[in-house]
Amino acid sequence: MSLSDKAALRLRSFPILAGGLLLTALAGCQVRPLYSDGPTGSTSVALASIEISEADDRVEQEVRNALVFLASRGAGEPVNPQYHLALNVSHRTMGVLFDTTDNDRDDDDAGAGRIVVKADYNLTKTATGETVRAGNRTAVALVDFPQQEFAKVRAIRDGENRAAKELAEIIGADIAAALGR
Repeated sequence: MSLSDKAALRLRSFPILAGGLLLTALAGCQVRPLYSDGPTGSTSVALASIEISEADDRVEQEVRNALVFLASRGAGEPVNPQYHLALNVSHRTMGVLFDTTDNDRDDDDAGAGRIVVKADYNLTKTATGETVRAGNRTAVALVDFPQQEFAKVRAIRDGENRAAKELAEIIGADIAAALGR
């Protein structure tokens, strides 16, 4: 066998060797669904047994409603909760692009903005008060600010609703991962 034949054989066997090594590495990975049965029972059952603290304002109520719907799969709040989720939501609206094309410098109007919704949460077992998961998360929604005042108010409210729903999905995934362990 010549030197060029050996080199050609090595080149042909390289993809097979690389594939074998990849399969060996992947054999050690464990992937399972988020809502599968965990050591304490079904994650879906645990999620459905979470009570969520009362809301203080409209945006917090939007986050709370979305979390109740996500946790119970639309069945509503539990009668005998096993977990309590303390939720504290804050929100802020700010302009990010200012229109300075007109000559009147005192009248800079924001043409675009962002809505930032933040939440601190703490999931505890109701029987023991033990913290299962605590954290803080943020969601941002981008909005356009039209010149008409009512349209601007509605754009802000729509942005708050979108950010609240996204924040609820993030928190719900965090809680599901913690309960699935």
